[in-house]
Amino acid sequence: MQQFTLGLTGGIGSGKSAASQWFESQGIVVVDADIVAREVVEKGQAALLAIEQYFGAWVLNSEGELNRRALREHIFKYPEARKALESITHPAIRHSIIEQLNAAQSPYAILVSPLLFETNQHQLTQRTLLIDASEQLQIQRASERDLQNIEQIKQIMAAQMSRQQKQQLADDIVLNDGLLSHLHDQLLPLHQDYLQFAQQIQS
Repeated sequence: MQQFTLGLTGGIGSGKSAASQWFESQGIVVVDADIVAREVVEKGQAALLAIEQYFGAWVLNSEGELNRRALREHIFKYPEARKALESITHPAIRHSIIEQLNAAQSPYAILVSPLLFETNQHQLTQRTLLIDASEQLQIQRASERDLQNIEQIKQIMAAQMSRQQKQQLADDIVLNDGLLSHLHDQLLPLHQDYLQFAQQIQS
């Protein structure tokens, strides 16, 4: 039976986590691409072995786990190393996402990904929802939450697709500019729409 899958995205500090938590509270299975990206490089996973074989034993710490900091510094210095890393991790991430979405036991499933459009993960979905917020608000929320300095946050935002591009690509947009209750009020009618889409696909 075909499953209706919604792609949920938004920039840093936009509130996509708050949105995905609300959908989960409605009984909807959420697959988080960031969590999957961490899972596929855990100890014992094929992707971690491939990373070690390509880069060398220095990518592992004393426990045999991925030394994220060392690898992050390496790919920052050598841009071609990032491409090599992504050629290992992206197929593994995509495979795991598809497996988890197919196993979802809810009326529809959600794929949450900050890079939904950039990594073509939107191709795994039938519809996309952008949680949007002004850049000023994004910076404020991210600095309060992660205790990162504003320059770091601006760098992350610059590396992501612009708000305007995401707005053009998304099927649905929710502006998360106020209270959590206001966000939830906007999500409820969309959730009801998605339940109907799911029924149409399955009928």
